Amino acid sequence: MIQPIFKDMLVLELASVLAGPSVGQFFAELGARVLKVENAASGGDVTRSWKLKSEPADTDTPAYFCAANWGKSSLSLNLTDPEQLQQLYTLVKEADVVIASYKPGDAEKLKVNYEALLSINSRLIYGHITGYGPEDGRAGYDAVVQAESGFMYLNGEQGGPPVKMPVALMDILTAHQLKQGLLVALLQRERTGQGQLVQVSLLQAAVSALANQATNYLVAGQEPQRMGSEHPNIVPYGAVYTCKCSKQLVLAIGDDRQFRKLCAILKAESMAEDPKFKTNYERVQHRQEVNERLRQLVAQQDREVLLKLLQEQHVPAGAVHAIPEVFELPQAQQMLLQYPGAKPGLRQVAFKMQGQEVLTLIPPPKYNADS
Repeated sequence: MIQPIFKDMLVLELASVLAGPSVGQFFAELGARVLKVENAASGGDVTRSWKLKSEPADTDTPAYFCAANWGKSSLSLNLTDPEQLQQLYTLVKEADVVIASYKPGDAEKLKVNYEALLSINSRLIYGHITGYGPEDGRAGYDAVVQAESGFMYLNGEQGGPPVKMPVALMDILTAHQLKQGLLVALLQRERTGQGQLVQVSLLQAAVSALANQATNYLVAGQEPQRMGSEHPNIVPYGAVYTCKCSKQLVLAIGDDRQFRKLCAILKAESMAEDPKFKTNYERVQHRQEVNERLRQLVAQQDREVLLKLLQEQHVPAGAVHAIPEVFELPQAQQMLLQYPGAKPGLRQVAFKMQGQEVLTLIPPPKYNADS
């Protein structure tokens, strides 16, 4: 086994909630020492208080906090206290990366902005998450950014209201952008020896992920609308169908060859040759009729039998799983973090590298456990 990628690296996490902490856990999973510096004035990361009604009132490591804080140490500091600020500065001298999520101007007030810390450590990589960029003082909240970036408008059934997605996807997209930026900055430092400021906003990370919905508007001039789980450019793709066993599946037919195979499996070969359905372009024009025919055909099938036939013919399809069913999948099992006596956690790192050891991480830390 080769050594962990970030062995001997120190990451200081001056961030809370989900985006910044998930980046911190990413570095921990790859071997870095990650010290979560929590605000003593507020009692630490706010997600320590975000508890399900089924969780104990006195826990400071509830399920939400555990989503992004494995493998870290916790140190509580009041950065308005000069002595405690100096304690942070001492750590900065040895740090490789700082992850921050302050509103514009707040880091400067606390004297932990990039310029202040760079004067202590010229090799420091400083990743800063904001809601809307350094010139806009608003705090960023995932639900608000989902609304402002168009995701909530697009999510939901046709004719229904906008719907927030059930995970903080804007935070997760922002975390991925920051990971990429920090890795590029680390590569640049290897070449130049100099530190770097990497800035990411929730809004811009969200807009960058609008993908084909954005270009449907920018290139084709079509304003995207709510379509449930349908796809604006492909049919059938994303629609949910119910089998005779009452279980559901989704189809993701990307080309005409796959559609012909689907029709053959459903014993509806004539449908594939119908001029209204023969090409994806025509199926998009006749979306409602395609879906109605497929609903009738799929309703005659047993889901597991049908999925087996589809998979054998390389026709993209899958079962609609509840979360407990997801974690029965062997691929999902490989994404679990395990530690004796602790409930499982979820990895941030989903890629594998040849010869790279998968590390065992300690569970999320108690508040100020490493003072």
